[in-house]
Amino acid sequence: MKLSIIIPVYNEENTVEAIVDLVLKVPLSIDRELILVDDCSTDNTRSIIETRLTSKVGKTVFHEKNQGKGAALRSGFAAATGDIVIVQDADLEYDPNEFQRLINPILENKADVVYGSRFSGGEMHRVLYFWHSVGNQFLTMLSNMFSNLNLTDMETCYKAFRREIIAGIEIEENRFGFEPEITAKISKIKGIRIYETGITYSGRTYEEGKKIGWRDGVAAIWCILKYNLRQPHRIRRRD
Repeated sequence: MKLSIIIPVYNEENTVEAIVDLVLKVPLSIDRELILVDDCSTDNTRSIIETRLTSKVGKTVFHEKNQGKGAALRSGFAAATGDIVIVQDADLEYDPNEFQRLINPILENKADVVYGSRFSGGEMHRVLYFWHSVGNQFLTMLSNMFSNLNLTDMETCYKAFRREIIAGIEIEENRFGFEPEITAKISKIKGIRIYETGITYSGRTYEEGKKIGWRDGVAAIWCILKYNLRQPHRIRRRD
């Protein structure tokens, strides 16, 4: 068994090396494959990857035009060869030491997809923006109303998939609309088993480099409606 860890990167010169080193040190019960996708960073991120990180990771993908997180994940998923695929942001908000917790339900053949929730399980999290929290909870509730799931954190970065699940889904969104899109699409797969586990969270302020904003929230509402109301003709399960 092997875990493919997809790290989408955009202008993370201050954290990209630290997150790679942290991911490589995490104790896991299975092999790992680390895939970095640089989404045409304009700072020193690409130089750091090319000079200091290429020899450490399994694969590197460089976009020649900035497209967004969804596009970076699409490239990462296409390059993945592991039995399980997980998403890891490069900004140190999420702790890779929790990978084993996320993949255990899949390894135990209980789940096909596992979400790491920042809002359940009583785990530690940094106290930041009230309206961000309200927005996240609203988007999760709206998504749940259409998907008929009972998630507590649809917008979480930490999502682990059996590779045949994510390989069978066409990712259309280029930006942060990936989260509601993928949630809507997996909810339509017959017989899929979705689990959720509590995780810690150390969020960033905008001064520290946080990128998501209110426009992404509006776009997420549109994506929730778009992908939940569409007939699931683009979705296929590969066994």
